[in-house]
Order: sequence, then C-alpha cells, then structure tokens
Amino acid sequence: MNFNSAQRYLLAALLLFLIAGFGKPKTRPTLFLIGDSTVRNTNAPQMGWGNVLASYFDTTRLRVQNNAMAGRSTRTFITEGRWDKTVAALKPGDFLIMQFGHNEGSPPDTTKAGRRGVLRGTGAETKNLVWPDGHPETVNTYGWYLRKFIREAKAKGAAPIVASMIPRNEWKDGKVVRASSDFGKWAAEVAQQEGVAFINLNEITALKYDKMGPEAVKAFFPGDHTHTNEAGARLNAESVVDGIRSNRKIGLNKYLLKR
Repeated sequence: MNFNSAQRYLLAALLLFLIAGFGKPKTRPTLFLIGDSTVRNTNAPQMGWGNVLASYFDTTRLRVQNNAMAGRSTRTFITEGRWDKTVAALKPGDFLIMQFGHNEGSPPDTTKAGRRGVLRGTGAETKNLVWPDGHPETVNTYGWYLRKFIREAKAKGAAPIVASMIPRNEWKDGKVVRASSDFGKWAAEVAQQEGVAFINLNEITALKYDKMGPEAVKAFFPGDHTHTNEAGARLNAESVVDGIRSNRKIGLNKYLLKR
C-alpha cells in the first residue's frame, strides 16, 4: 500500500500519540489518614493502626499516607495547620479516613490541658477564647470539626470516611467500655448527616476484645490503657479492613489485598 507524504505524516503523528498515551503512568490514588497517636505512633513498643494499614492494600495501586499525629484532637489538628497541609494534598479520586476522640474530652480553654478540648456533641454551639498573646479562637463542637474535614475533602474530589475511635483497655461488667454514648455516637451521626461512609471501629474492635477477655487484651497495651503495641495495632487495622469490607460502596474495597 502506498501512502503520500500527508498520509505518512498523519500515521506518524497517530503512532506518537498512541505511544505517549500508553506510556504515561497512571497516578495512584492516595488514602490519607488523620487522627491521633492511636492512628500514628512511633513511640516503641507502642504503635498505631495507621502504621500498619498499608500492608492490607495493594500499594502498587494505592498509596497510604499517614498524617495523624500523637496528642492531637480535631481542634488542634486544625489550629496547628496540619489539616491545611492534608487538604492541600488531596486530589480527585483520593480517600480520607479520620479517627479522633481520644484527646477531645477536656473542657476547652487556653491551658495546656484544655487547648485540645472541644465542645461536646454535634451542634452549632461555640465558645470564644482569647489566648495570652491576644489572638482569639472560636472553639466548636466535635461534630463541627468532623464536618469541616468531610466537606473540604469532598470539595477536593476525595472520598471521606469517618471512623469511631478505637476502644481503650477499660472494662465494665466483663465487657469493654464503648464510646457509643459520646464520641463514637457523634462520629456516626455526622457521617450519616453528611452522607459519607462510617466505620464503627470502636464496636468492631470491642467485640473482638470481649471474646478475648481482659487478660489477653492486656497484652496489647504496654504502659497505659490507650496505646497499643504492634499486635494491637494490627488487630485494629484488621478492624478497619473489616469495616471497609462490610460496606461494598466504599471505593477502597478494590484496592484491598485478597485474603
């Protein structure tokens, strides 16, 4: 078959286009994690579940970026600029799992103990503070901060997922104490109101602890009743995976490694 110069030029251009298209690597989506030391902990032998979560995913197709930081609450994760850095990195197709609640309990004020505290609940209540250096701060409810994370992640085209806080090693009447009347309840309410996926991490892990019993669970907690070791971190990471698998609408399912 004979081609004139114009046809040869078009064929060459088409070939280059196809080569460029097939050769261009696809950008992996990223799963961002935000939270406190129960999500990211480098204080050995303690370890957060976010430290090991990547091992349950096909990381050739999905990146896992753990932006959680020890000691932070929803409030201080924002005031310290950590959320700004995370949301700036979000892109369409990414995922965000948020798990807070361990550091929010103190009455909110400008003291060392109260700087992390938030108002309880999910409403629109606020408390105005003035720090010693003169700068003002409006403190909101736990639910308000979660909504901020959710709405701003959605605006970037990412898929936010709310997880309730992992249970502490606290027992009552032979069962692990749940967060179902406060931070776990409020996390579920906000997720439902905002139409996003919810992982009841608190209950999923608590059921496992109940079956194991106090003596076996105690081995997961070196030093205190909140922070797990690597074995506990893996149990909680598996609970996160259980929560993902139980909701087929969560897009992360397609990146999980087969059991």
